[in-house]
Amino acid sequence: MTSPVHARARYPAARPALLATVLVALAACTPFRPGAPGAPAGPAAGDPGQALLQAAQSSLGAPYRYGGTGPDAFDCSGLVTFVHRQLGIAVPRTAAEQYAAAAPVARAALRPGDLVFFRLDRRRVSHVGIYAGDDRFVHAPQSGGNVRMASLDEEHFRRSFAGGGRLYALP
Repeated sequence: MTSPVHARARYPAARPALLATVLVALAACTPFRPGAPGAPAGPAAGDPGQALLQAAQSSLGAPYRYGGTGPDAFDCSGLVTFVHRQLGIAVPRTAAEQYAAAAPVARAALRPGDLVFFRLDRRRVSHVGIYAGDDRFVHAPQSGGNVRMASLDEEHFRRSFAGGGRLYALP
């Protein structure tokens, strides 16, 4: 029987090869982050707005829960917090705080991934969604509802629209 000391002496080249194999295996366990170095190129790889929208759309159908920040249930600002966190972007928690922190974007200049804010009670910003393009947005509506698409042209949203905003830097 050969002792481990004799095996290392007999096969000195095996150690670097074994180390390389272990490092490759560990690299395969690294979690995927869109836009990270080495991440696969795709429609959202270079555009944070598209990546935010894709993350929001992946939550379509999730139930509304007051205070919910995902991944299984959301309120409106919790959905915004969750999708931004997917890209490593820290955002304030409430719709009003997100509105105050966002760089203003005119409605005509909205891009996918931008935020749309609403004054549902006509006084303060109390609702937020993630713009998808073509006047549509993803949002977590209210108790008993699910994350869904809506239109800025719906009477309710047209009347209460407070403005658009962006919490990420353009590429």
